[in-house]
Amino acid sequence: MCQHQPTCPSAESTDREAARVLACFPEQGWSLLCNGVIAFEDTGELLPDGRTIAPHRGPARHALVA
Repeated sequence: MCQHQPTCPSAESTDREAARVLACFPEQGWSLLCNGVIAFEDTGELLPDGRTIAPHRGPARHALVA
C-alpha cells in the first residue's frame, strides 16, 4: 500500500500513471509504479491483477499531415 502523501492513484484509477516510480529499468523499457502497475515505454501497462492496457500514445509528430 502506498505510503506517499498525497497517496498515489490506485491501479484501477484512470490516472494510475501518476503514481511514483519505485524501480526503473530504461534499458529494458519498463518501470514499476507504487501502485503495482508496470508501465512500459511504449505507454502500454500491465496491471497487478494481470490485465493489460494497450499502448495509448498519440501518433508521432512526423506522422501528422500538415
